[in-house]
Amino acid sequence: MPGSARPGRRGMRASAAVATASSPDGRTLIPRLASAPPLTLRQTGPYTVHLISTAAGPLGGDRLWLDLDVAPRTTLELGSVASTLVLPGDGTSEMLVTARVGAGATLRFTPEPTVLAAGCEHRLLVRLELAADAEVLWREEIVFGRHGEVSGRCHARFDATCDGRPVLRQEFTVGGDPAVDASPAVYGSARCIGTTFLTASAKEPVVAEGVAVLPLAGPGTLVSALAADAVQLRSRLEWGERTALTPEP
Repeated sequence: MPGSARPGRRGMRASAAVATASSPDGRTLIPRLASAPPLTLRQTGPYTVHLISTAAGPLGGDRLWLDLDVAPRTTLELGSVASTLVLPGDGTSEMLVTARVGAGATLRFTPEPTVLAAGCEHRLLVRLELAADAEVLWREEIVFGRHGEVSGRCHARFDATCDGRPVLRQEFTVGGDPAVDASPAVYGSARCIGTTFLTASAKEPVVAEGVAVLPLAGPGTLVSALAADAVQLRSRLEWGERTALTPEP
C-alpha cells in the first residue's frame, strides 16, 4: 500500500504516489502525496515534487513502487535531490514506475542518475500511459558503478503507450559480462548511458558524438547517449532534447 514500508527477510517493500488535480481557476493542485522510506516525496513548488532518499538503497531484495497520476490539463515536474545508489544484497532489487498523463497534461520526469554499485542486481521498469495530446519529457540516466569499480547488473525496460497504442518499447542490460559490455558494439569505454523520451517530434534523425536523436514512428522522439561520466552524459542528453524541441523554420 502507498505510504507503507515493510522490511523483512526478502527486503523492503515501499511505495510512493503523486496525483495532480485542476483547481477551478485552472491551477495545478497536488492533493495526493504519499510516500515511505526510502521513497520520500516533498512538494518544492506549485507543481514540482522532489524525491528525497531517506534510507540506503535500494538494496538487493527490495521492491519499490512509484505511481504518478497527472490529471488532464495539469502539470507535474518530478526530480530528485541526489543520485540513487543501488547496492548489493540478498537477491534482485526492483524499481517500478507507473505514470498516467491525461489530456492536455504535462509531465517532466528528470531524476538524478541511478548508480549501479558493484555486485548489485537491479530491475528498472517504467510503464507510461499517455493521452493523445499529453506532453512528456522523461529522462533516465544510469552510471556503471562508483568511481574505480565495475558496474553492477541492471535490466531496464521502458514501455510507453499513447491512447492505448504502443509508442516505444525499449530494454537493455548492463553488467552481465564486462567483456561484452566493453565491446565497441555495445557500450565500449562509456561509463554512463542515458535516454530521454519526448512527445515532441524531431524534424529528422540527428547523430553526433555520443548521442542520437531519433524520431519515432508515432508521435515522439527518443534521445540516446553514452558518455565517460555523468556530467558529459547530461550535457549530451540536454543537447539532444534541445535539438528535438527546436521548431521547424
